[in-house]
Amino acid sequence: MTHFRSKRLSRPRRGKVVAAVLGLVAALSLGAIGDAQAAPSARAVPAADRWTDRPHGFASLAGGTTGGAGGKVVTVTDQAALAKYAAAEEPYVIRVEGALEMDPFGTEIPVASDKTIIGVSDTAEIVHGGFTLDPGTHNVIIRNLTIRDTAIEGNWDCKDTDYDGIRLDTAHHVWIDHIRFSRICDGQLDIRKDSEYVTVSYNRFTNNNKTFGIGWTPNVRTQITVDHNWFTGTKQRNPSADNCAYAHLYNNYLSSQLSDGDPVWTYGNWSRGKTKMVIENSFYDGVQHPYQADATAELVQRGSILRNTTGRHDAWGAAFDPREFYAYRLDPAAAVPALVKRFSGPQKRIGGPVELRVPAAYPTVQSAVDAVPDGNDTPVTIAVAPGTYREKVYIPASKPHLALRGTGRDRSDTVIVFDTPAEYGGSTGSATVRIAANDVTARNLTFSNDFDEAAHELKGEQALAMKTTGDRIVFEDTAFLGNQDTLMTDSPKLTTLSRVYVRDSYIEGDVDFVYGRAATVIERSVIRALSRGSDTNNGYITAASTWKGNPYGFLITKSKIVSDAPAGTFHLGRPWHPGGEPDAIAQVLIRDTQLPAAVKSSPWTDMSGFSWKDARFTECRNHGPGAGVTADRPQMSDAAARTHTVAYYLEGTDDWAPYARHH
Repeated sequence: MTHFRSKRLSRPRRGKVVAAVLGLVAALSLGAIGDAQAAPSARAVPAADRWTDRPHGFASLAGGTTGGAGGKVVTVTDQAALAKYAAAEEPYVIRVEGALEMDPFGTEIPVASDKTIIGVSDTAEIVHGGFTLDPGTHNVIIRNLTIRDTAIEGNWDCKDTDYDGIRLDTAHHVWIDHIRFSRICDGQLDIRKDSEYVTVSYNRFTNNNKTFGIGWTPNVRTQITVDHNWFTGTKQRNPSADNCAYAHLYNNYLSSQLSDGDPVWTYGNWSRGKTKMVIENSFYDGVQHPYQADATAELVQRGSILRNTTGRHDAWGAAFDPREFYAYRLDPAAAVPALVKRFSGPQKRIGGPVELRVPAAYPTVQSAVDAVPDGNDTPVTIAVAPGTYREKVYIPASKPHLALRGTGRDRSDTVIVFDTPAEYGGSTGSATVRIAANDVTARNLTFSNDFDEAAHELKGEQALAMKTTGDRIVFEDTAFLGNQDTLMTDSPKLTTLSRVYVRDSYIEGDVDFVYGRAATVIERSVIRALSRGSDTNNGYITAASTWKGNPYGFLITKSKIVSDAPAGTFHLGRPWHPGGEPDAIAQVLIRDTQLPAAVKSSPWTDMSGFSWKDARFTECRNHGPGAGVTADRPQMSDAAARTHTVAYYLEGTDDWAPYARHH
């Protein structure tokens, strides 16, 4: 847009950006704060919690395990979709929703490298099947699922079938977490053939014979961490570790062991072959042979509680020191039953909406946006801590379903600000924040462009705080600070419908500071028309460029316009025809709104040779010292007003109703 230059006294600078943290965590981090208890160690222990999506233990070493982080996020509700994405070559975060029944019975879905498979809430299930990771597969996370019911009545030893819940063959960097295994024939979890860098945590193993086996080669290569798992109603392999280089078992709970009187093959943990095993602070209740070791193996046990146990309690050799490999939290053994009962197996809070924290996990707002995979189909919240973030932010069309949320007590606590004028990069390039994606929400934030007009003499002094081109954009309890062109709500092209809903917010500026062609509702908000020091013309509130085929442009309703400008010096708006486009016929309705004395008695005016009388400018039931009814102030009839409400402006063809929770 080309306008005459406005002059306004500069605002104080907002300050520097909040200090950045050291690095980025994996994309799609849940990052909740847990009830961590420090381990008794002189080394620094990470404050990991029971919900984190970052693996610990051996899976965190040698490059770590990130699963499908950075890949596309998809939600599957059937076997075909799960199999398709699990086998894909590229990274995926695969969200499993509901119960998926495998057909034929016993089907094991092959999982390729760089995948996260995660259940949504605690109701996602794989029924009559499981997963397999073939040789060479690496960087896989499987979390928050129930895997159940491949057992066959009368086939307790599974001699005629080999249906595993999850099987790894020569895989590496795998994390199995918050899974409930039940009634699987053969193994609930089989980690075989020299698989390496594996962590198995917070799982619930129930109702099984051959539960959890590790090894099956003469090589001594596997490194595995097994912690906070509950084994209940299981007979053997809880786990059995054969020829593991390092097996670290801690804070596990073994209870209600299923016993058929077998004196040998009913047992808890077994260090077999040349395994080096360390057991710490576990709890064994009513277990035969709670821990045992071959003469060729080593087993160190410390801090565990044994109640009503019988049989072998072997411990010999030095094994290894897990803290030489990684830091970890060690819960007291007495607390293990309650902790594991509460936190093992699928959890409602895992796999749901994702939250990325700024600056706790991401140093800038833009870095958090960048971490969201293209094409994500799950809601992602970027939670921004109080502070001033001096940066420009761009949300591309490929990243829908985002929410920007300030976490301070007031929207003024969290400010995203920059100071680019249109002279450097054009009007679009000046925007502090640009939203091109659909389905984006911002709450409890301030967006500012603090370019200092008074200190510069430029041809292009437009300086946007916000520009949107996406559809279904919501701003609640937000502030937009600027001078010329503060808030632009637009669409990708003239005939494309985009909708924006602004509620309980604050907008300030002087020249055309609410403008564009999106269908835009501003409700229950304060609009501040800033004085530019003129006794005759201090500016224009709106500059709509609505497509002539769209009956709905700007609706300002149940709001309050305020101004420190002299009486009779501010326009309500003028018609903007970008590039002289004749089909951009502005539509603006201001209704049920308080107007200040600064509003002109003839509040609409021409622009660039286009008459305001050819536009669709109306008022309806406004009040205040700036309200009035004259020949130059068209009033909408009551009949027409019935179809010019918030609902009509926003509903489109999909009945979008972001206002519903307020009305």
